[in-house]
Amino acid sequence: MRLLSHLLSRFVEKGQLTVITADGQRYVFGSGKDGPSVTVRMHDKKLERDLFFNPELVAAEAYMDGRLSFEDGAGAFELLNLFSVNRKGLGSHPVQQALRKAWRSVRRFQQANPVGKAKENVSSHYDHPADFYRLWLDETMAYSCAYFTHPDEPLADAQRNKFRHIAAKLNISPGMRVAEIGSGWGGLAIYMAKECGAQVTAINVSPEQLAESRRLAEAAGVAGSIDFREVDYRNLTGKYDRVVSIGMMEHVGVAHFDEYFTTIRNLLDTGGFALIHAIGRMSPPGTTAPFIRKYIFPGGYVPALSEVFASTERTHLWVDDCEVLRLHYYWTIRAWRRNFMARRAEADAMMGERFGRMWEFYLAAVELGFLHGSNMVFQLLLSEKRDDVPVIRDYIVDAERALAAREGR
Repeated sequence: MRLLSHLLSRFVEKGQLTVITADGQRYVFGSGKDGPSVTVRMHDKKLERDLFFNPELVAAEAYMDGRLSFEDGAGAFELLNLFSVNRKGLGSHPVQQALRKAWRSVRRFQQANPVGKAKENVSSHYDHPADFYRLWLDETMAYSCAYFTHPDEPLADAQRNKFRHIAAKLNISPGMRVAEIGSGWGGLAIYMAKECGAQVTAINVSPEQLAESRRLAEAAGVAGSIDFREVDYRNLTGKYDRVVSIGMMEHVGVAHFDEYFTTIRNLLDTGGFALIHAIGRMSPPGTTAPFIRKYIFPGGYVPALSEVFASTERTHLWVDDCEVLRLHYYWTIRAWRRNFMARRAEADAMMGERFGRMWEFYLAAVELGFLHGSNMVFQLLLSEKRDDVPVIRDYIVDAERALAAREGR
């Protein structure tokens, strides 16, 4: 316990962590002030050493495997909340600094997403049964940041706000050709076809999502207006009036950013423009956390805006507009986590208890990353020419109001 105690004594500056070892000894770290108090129990001796060298990954794996448990009704959220308010203390430890330096040195390898590998990486997360996602998503099946008018707005309403906000920014007229890169469960494509009269080509590399998207489009009466295709974005051809990509850039990898933006530029017809909605960080470039990288989003990376803008510069695209959503994804994931925990028994029965623990850890980690960490969401409007996008933003509000009135018809 000597090594782990050395780390934890420097790490826990706010709140308190009580550790009960496999032989029953109890160690207390932190004063208990200005943060949560959590008690964990380790069920084997080896865990003490493993946690010292890679606590972010090992704590998650140990919880998934039952080697680490919580006392007094706590769970992954409470432990990660303690971590999130003490992240600077952990990051300043020499061993953790060395580990992060090593991760940065191989991040391009970790984020490699060539054609084929990208499909494999995406499928590992999105090709779970639609019924599993239906347990904890809202009725729109939107699996990206919602757009809240207030923190307690119902999630389904906030997701429809997001569809409306994006469609308004794109300024879609009936009959326009719209390419959607990374179409998820089809909610935005269905909205653009139904409410805007667009002809949508929606691409994805997840067969599970595509099958459900086609079913939902059929139920909405717009199947004839949407062409759902299983294709990598780099293989999409043609010209479109608008291109939209929601929650896709996080799966591209920093080494492929130029390829991604060049593809978008080449898909745009004369006078067309694109909207990119993605998770970013307000901090300098970094790496993907080891648990997320290994179990949740292999090949994924949340970019710094400096990396995004460097790529748009190299690919000769105008950034016509940038909006930063700071707390909207926190409110979104908070709702997802609460929904998931409320139906946890069903999730475990469907996917297995180990998977349920993994998903609990994932949702807690990303929720707190948007509350205490550097994560946010950005929306960009991109074009080849400086005047392809209206030069005054009033058009967005006008279009949103028109769409809202049309939805209520």
